[in-house]
Order: sequence, then structure tokens, then C-alpha cells
Amino acid sequence: MTGWGMYRGRLQKDLALWVDKGLLADETASSLLREYDNRPASFSLGNVLMILAAILLAAAILLVVASNWDAIPRLVRLVFILALIWAVHLGAAAMLIRNAVAAANALLVIGTLSFGGAISLVGQMYHLSGDEQTVMYLWFAMAVVSAVLFRSAVVAGVAGFLSWASFAVYLGNSDWRWVTFDPWVAPVMALIVIALVRYTGAGRVRHLAYLMLLGWLAWLYTLHSGLWLALLYVVVGMAAFVLVSLPVPRLSELVRSAGAAPAFYALLLAVIGLFLLHVELDGGTWILALGIVTLGLSVLAIAMQGRDNGAVRYLAYTLFAVEMLYLASVTVGSILGTSGLFLCSGLFVAVVAWVVIRLERRFSIKTERVAQ
Repeated sequence: MTGWGMYRGRLQKDLALWVDKGLLADETASSLLREYDNRPASFSLGNVLMILAAILLAAAILLVVASNWDAIPRLVRLVFILALIWAVHLGAAAMLIRNAVAAANALLVIGTLSFGGAISLVGQMYHLSGDEQTVMYLWFAMAVVSAVLFRSAVVAGVAGFLSWASFAVYLGNSDWRWVTFDPWVAPVMALIVIALVRYTGAGRVRHLAYLMLLGWLAWLYTLHSGLWLALLYVVVGMAAFVLVSLPVPRLSELVRSAGAAPAFYALLLAVIGLFLLHVELDGGTWILALGIVTLGLSVLAIAMQGRDNGAVRYLAYTLFAVEMLYLASVTVGSILGTSGLFLCSGLFVAVVAWVVIRLERRFSIKTERVAQ
């Protein structure tokens, strides 16, 4: 069953429950369900196929031009490239005026991809100085401008992939070393993509930006591996997680509009840091203390976001389970010791659960009083 169908099933059950309890009229529930059914689906196979067709057409155009590049006069080549880019963008504007969003996005994808090929071909034609990295920067900048001008979520996604491609080109050219200021461009691109996500409404594209930041931090650790950097990842990740979880007035609305992603990726950064700390302290005297801290942070994550954020909940469950198995394998040498470890852990979690339940009841009572 698709996500849409699963959510509709839950919504239908909730509406029926509210009707049975007298909280909602039957006609109102039916109207709400009809309104949801009339919404356009977030996934459209036709739109996806349109974008795939645009990618194939852009590749075909560039390959045809490249294969006959020497036979085409230089001026004709330049005019053709410029005409192609202008034509598809003007066509996209015309499609948007006619409310043909899928066709407009397809033309914008052709224009964006063609621009990258055009930069390379013109550079070869006129023997311009430069490198692949500069081409990627210009290509990404053009995608950003196009996404802003047309407020296109699809082109924002193309910009997200181009940021990854640019970072990959840098790593390949630099042999994974830190060279000048180019490494700072990757996190800057990620922040630009996040801004595009908020401006264009491309919700899924934000994952590309968050993964870019995590990938950049992981690469940074390969250059400066050490206990202090792993600990910094844990502290920064958990601080960001707590910050987005607390009901800060101005921040709450911003975080709520971003969905589950900020809390999940902040916790994921902390989990990466904890993993690196385990690698650094493997076999050391601090491993048991680190295990207790890891278990405590997983319980804290469940307490703060486990109810409403499924991604955080399952990540915290996994962290807790893996840590328990790890502690059992490296610190306990007997069955009695293992049972004692599990007994202490069970008592600890039970106490935390009792505190969380008490707090939830108190918060629910306060909410009911405010509602009254």
C-alpha cells in the first residue's frame, strides 16, 4: 500500500472514531474525507516520466551536437547553444502561463542540463582556461537562478544533485585532500539548496542538502580523525536535536514546516559521532561510560521526539539495541554478568519511562485546562 493510501486509511479511522465519540458530525467527517480525496497526489507517474523524457532529450541533443562538433561552423555552434537555452526557458514560461507545470518543469530540466554541456563545449571550442570545478560552480549557479526565477521545485532538485556532483568532482581532483577554500563550497551549496527548498516547496530535496552536510562532515573526519572531533559531532548533533525539539516560539514554526528532517539528521550526526567515539575508545577504560551515555541519549531522543517523529523513534530504537548488544559483547564475560547488565538497563529505562509518563500526563492536563 502506498503512503497516500496508508494515511487515508488512518484518517478514515480517526474520523470514524471522532464521529462515534460525538466530537465530529458525520457530514463534516464525510466532507473532510472528500476534500482530502480531491487533493492532487504528491506523486504523479506522468510527471516523473515527463522529467525522465526531458533528461533523455537533453542528453540526446548534447550527444548529437558533440558528435558533429567539428563539422559545424563555430558561430553556428554558439548560436545554436544560446538559442536552445533561451528557447526552452521561454517555452517553460509559456507553459507556466498555461498552467502546464509538468511540461514547464521538463523544459527547465532540458535548459539546465543543456547549460552545463554548453559551458564545456564552448570552453573546448574557444580553448578557454578553466577546469571541471569551475564548470560545476557555474552550472550549479545557473540551476539556482533558474529555480528562483521559475520557482521550480524540480530544478531545485537538479541543483541538489549538482551540489553532490560538484563535491564529487572536487574529491576526485584533489585526491580527497583539503585544497585552498574549495571544500567550503560544499556546505555553502547545501545551505543554498535548503533555502531553495523553502522558497520552491521542494520538500524531498532537503534530504540531499542534509546528506551533503553529513557527508562533508564525514569526509572532514577522514582528514582530522581524533577523539575531539568525534565528541564535537556528538555535542553539536545533540544540541541541535534538543534545540529543534524544544517549543521555542519562533523556531518551532520553522522546524514544524520542515517536517521530521531537522530532528532526524541532527540525531544522525550525534549517532555518527557516537560511532566514531566507540571506534576511538575501543577496548579502553571509558567504553562502559560511553555505552551508558549512548543508552541515555537514545532514551532522551525517544522521550523528546519518539511520539511524533517516526524516523527519530526508529533510529533511537536501533541505537539502543545495537549499543546493548555491543556492551554485552565487549564488557560482559559471563551469563550472570550479561543478565545483570540487562537488569540494570531495564530498571534504568523503567525509571525514565515512569518520568516521561508523568510529564506527558502533566502536559496533557495543562493543555486541557488551556483549551477550556
